[in-house]
Amino acid sequence: MNRPLTAVFSALEALLVVGIGIGIPLVPLTIVWGFQYELQVDWLVFWRAAVDTWLLGHGAAMRVTVDEALAAGLGLPGLGEPFVLSLAPLGFGLLTFLLGQRAGRRIAETPHHLVGLGVAVTTFGLLAFTAVVTSLHELARPSIVQGTIFSTLIFSAGLALGAGLARHRLAGSRPRDFVDAAWDRMTDWPAGVRTVVGGALRAGAASVAAIAAVAAVLVAVLVAVNYGGIIALYEASQAGALGGAVLTVAQLAFVPNLVVWAAAWLVGPGFAIGAGSAVSPLGTTLGPLPSVPVLGALPTGDLAWGFLGLLVPVVAGFLVGVLLRLRDPRMLPLPLTVATGSLGGVVAGLLLGLLAWWSGGSGGPGRLEVIGPDALVVGLCVALEVGVACVLGLLVAGRRGAGSE
Repeated sequence: MNRPLTAVFSALEALLVVGIGIGIPLVPLTIVWGFQYELQVDWLVFWRAAVDTWLLGHGAAMRVTVDEALAAGLGLPGLGEPFVLSLAPLGFGLLTFLLGQRAGRRIAETPHHLVGLGVAVTTFGLLAFTAVVTSLHELARPSIVQGTIFSTLIFSAGLALGAGLARHRLAGSRPRDFVDAAWDRMTDWPAGVRTVVGGALRAGAASVAAIAAVAAVLVAVLVAVNYGGIIALYEASQAGALGGAVLTVAQLAFVPNLVVWAAAWLVGPGFAIGAGSAVSPLGTTLGPLPSVPVLGALPTGDLAWGFLGLLVPVVAGFLVGVLLRLRDPRMLPLPLTVATGSLGGVVAGLLLGLLAWWSGGSGGPGRLEVIGPDALVVGLCVALEVGVACVLGLLVAGRRGAGSE
């Protein structure tokens, strides 16, 4: 494959990623336009709604102004004034990253992969800019800069990861070899520092992954247990079959947000659905909620056994510390062991705090401007819980390993 063909192939890969991302909300909206509105409404309204949803999913904030007649009919306080919408359905950003990783693997297999990667990033950026420009409206105006840059950065990150893994696979290396090679290129530190930093990065990432896995199971259980309440909210919305399908797609895009919120709940601080509300292991205090069916899965009232959720990050940090020491049984001095576990907690706090920040935002006017976890509090709690537990795990596994010798 020569350079022009590589460039065309890479541009089509970028086009496919953008097309799938925007197409997921656009297809059901177009069906609604055809069957429910009988083509009487300008289709560009649905195009702008699909693009706005896609841009929000990549972190682009949007200034929204609700029509005066509609605001008066809904009766929500503050709805008549312009407000910023920044609550991102993270499913779209995650999809772009995964599709970008796939595109990176495919482009890396071409002879002129560097040219292809550059063309893919450029094409994606141009398509994202075009999408933003075509979605601008006086009632809903997304940020042109954020919409273009944030989405392109997410795609580029997936593209780079996929290409790097593919190039090492073609060279006969394993993914772990790719990570080790990248780590060796980035660091030229003393052996002790490399051991502490490397162990801390692994401990922090593994702890967050374990907490997120438990959080995902918790979300699934809550949805299953509260299925009746969710169906009741679907029926109360009177959206019909087509409207219900659109609503379901929108809620699926928020599944990553729900998992992060559940992780914040397990850590302790929980999250808010509106100013003055709180959903935490100690209890739930909610005000008026939007008529979103999945919110019917939220726990209500005081939870007698809610404090058990706080054991999840502690157990995760302890087990990660034990496994980290078993994987590298070398005996480290006590200060380095404590430093590894403590820094692992800091890494975990930074990662989950960043996810908490990205998962929340403004979901509407008034009290709905505060939705999601407090990223700073979540990060500090994770750093403390995982850090202390990881240090204990390292020490216990080290002491046991020393006693068996």
